[in-house]
Amino acid sequence: MSKEIVEAIKGLEQEKGISADKLMDALADALLSAYKKTPGAAKYARVDLDHETGDFRVFELILPAELEEKLLAEAAEAQEAEEREIDPETGEPKEPEEPELDPEMIAPYEEQIETRDVTPEDFGRIAAQTAKQVILQRIREAERMMMFEEYEDRVGELITGIIQQSDKRYTLVQLRERVEALLPKSEQVYNERYDHGMRVKAVITDVSDSTKGPAIVVSRRSPELIKSLFEMEVPEIADKLVEIVGVAREPGYRSKIAVVSHTDGVDPVGACVGPRGSRVRMVVSELRGEKIDIIPYNEEPARFVAKALSPARVREVIVDDEERQATVIVPDDQLSLAIGRDGQNARLAARLTGWRVDIKSETEFASEEEVEEYAGEEQSDGHCMAVLSNGRRCPNAAIGESRYCGLPTHQALARFETNQIAVLSPLEEAEVAILADPAADGGQVSEIVAKAEDAFEEPVEEELEPEEPPASEAAEEDASQDGAGEAEDETVAEEAEQA
Repeated sequence: MSKEIVEAIKGLEQEKGISADKLMDALADALLSAYKKTPGAAKYARVDLDHETGDFRVFELILPAELEEKLLAEAAEAQEAEEREIDPETGEPKEPEEPELDPEMIAPYEEQIETRDVTPEDFGRIAAQTAKQVILQRIREAERMMMFEEYEDRVGELITGIIQQSDKRYTLVQLRERVEALLPKSEQVYNERYDHGMRVKAVITDVSDSTKGPAIVVSRRSPELIKSLFEMEVPEIADKLVEIVGVAREPGYRSKIAVVSHTDGVDPVGACVGPRGSRVRMVVSELRGEKIDIIPYNEEPARFVAKALSPARVREVIVDDEERQATVIVPDDQLSLAIGRDGQNARLAARLTGWRVDIKSETEFASEEEVEEYAGEEQSDGHCMAVLSNGRRCPNAAIGESRYCGLPTHQALARFETNQIAVLSPLEEAEVAILADPAADGGQVSEIVAKAEDAFEEPVEEELEPEEPPASEAAEEDASQDGAGEAEDETVAEEAEQA
């Protein structure tokens, strides 16, 4: 073999990173295969190849009869242990071929084997052709393996490519020269077009090896795409000052992301929105107009669920830690906004928070509360048991082991047998404060309670319906009652926030 081939192999080792020894071993195997195809070739042979000079010789291996029978029997047993291949044409198992002896099986018995030089005279031309084919094949395999190793560790990474071909089944995206990625139909967004030559960003979801090179699968539907786009546009996320802790996405429609700041003085929502919305606008543009809600993360489930239902305003959230279920109460005019089109807003909020979300309007929640019995043996469900003057139950949560919320007027009800807030109407503010104080003097408390109970009359439902007033008077009366009820609800909410 010429020295040019040896020098070419050593040059490839430096340029492509392919080991010269591996190339030489592969070349020796190829020469052995080429020799066996020549007429009159020996049954058992080996090729000795000098890695420095490139000289080679072919030796026939003469095995003793007993050793040959022993090795063939071992090879037959190993062949029987393997599953027989199925013929794709007939569907029946293929007949096993005659066992052959690999050089690895013969190597341990070299001392018992005689050798004879059987190198063909015209084998130099065959050797040169074989060397060329082996080298080219090894170069392709090495490049394919290098590409596979390069992209194998890039799963989840954002890449930019150019659309090369698109049809009903898949879209081919060129990442760089001779490297293409597959964008399957299942990973495409329904309302996006992928025209030839268009530049597109996607996330690598899978990389596998194949005979034609690494098979790279990318996605435009993955939630990781939104994370990567924000990381590219928002320096605070790239610097780990702000973190995206959750993403809920319905590709092509709307997404919600939860963000948290790890540094004092950095607003996570403002950082993602950017000056005049410039940063989030770039992400929305790349997603072809998909709407994005940026939610501040909160460790308290009630607050987190309330924020996740943005842009709807939430009145109250009741959480059940054991069932991981949240009951959300919203104003009547916010109910449709909180649920969203086809339940989309509620569905995304549930995915983002990991809680089951049940949304109710104030009217629906109040009607359910009115059905409950407040007299006699009352069952506390974690809410304040105080009944307001409009007949509705206080929507605030009870504190500690008490049946009432933190408002002093509601805490004072613990001194009475009734939970009607109207029992306190004859009392002054200072007297109510004394009743709300657990450490108040017992005698003083008894006097105040007696005073209030003497002036209080428990509301009783009348059996006979009262006469209907004229239409104009009824309308004025309803309007005044509604106004009073709404004013009292607003007052209770403001006092709860102050408490």
